[in-house]
Amino acid sequence: MTDSDWLRINRENWDDRVRIHALSEFYDLPGFRAGGSTLRTVEVDEVGDVSGKSLLHLQCHMGQDTLSWARRGADVTGLDFSADAIRTARGLAEDVGVADRARFVVSDVYDAPAALDGQRFAIVYTGLGALVWLPDLFRWARVASSLLEDDGFLYLAEFHPLTELLGEDGRSVEHDYFEPGGRPEDFPYTYTDGPQLTKTASVQWQHPLGEVVTAVASAGLRIEFLHEHPTTLFRRYPVLEPDEGEWRFPPGHPRIPLMYSLRATRTA
Repeated sequence: MTDSDWLRINRENWDDRVRIHALSEFYDLPGFRAGGSTLRTVEVDEVGDVSGKSLLHLQCHMGQDTLSWARRGADVTGLDFSADAIRTARGLAEDVGVADRARFVVSDVYDAPAALDGQRFAIVYTGLGALVWLPDLFRWARVASSLLEDDGFLYLAEFHPLTELLGEDGRSVEHDYFEPGGRPEDFPYTYTDGPQLTKTASVQWQHPLGEVVTAVASAGLRIEFLHEHPTTLFRRYPVLEPDEGEWRFPPGHPRIPLMYSLRATRTA
């Protein structure tokens, strides 16, 4: 499969998702317009104060996380390959009154340096569920590093790759951690509530944690921390129990990390 094949397939899939996501209870755009934030507490704590700082959000989708950082005082840029998603993000920025501190750009993440005219940022941020859509993490990490100011940092929050191994019981190892190559998918629904998709095909890649860390380090970034977390954002397995807006394994059940976060600095 060529670059143009997977990129076209995934872009069509995500363009189609926007119409569903924008009306979904999951994304709750009316609640966001009314003042809601989509950032997780751990992200706010680990990124720290963003007031007056430039922040780039790669693969920003409809821009809610991006605009949540703007509400915390950052000057934000969101980048996504879906023109429909970016159109929605720009409308949201106007609706919530931060359009003067929020810019949204249509671009594939690998083409971000050219699309952003060489601008560099204090923070490059990427959120949950982004990396599975990228075939080459080493290229991604080089792009992220090139977009950082000296002493700026990359912050990544992601679903832990171990969560892809277990069966529905949350105990049995049923899948290959080192699955090679892109995995074609054809599924009629997105992950939110709402109607069926019309563009159902996609291609995804599984990235072991060692690959993520090595890619970031190879791009010349100094890793400050890698934290693994026992909670996740949705009921990944039926056995999970709610815990203050997230989900975790019940007491007595063997645990694996469900999410992780990483912060790495570009030294001068």
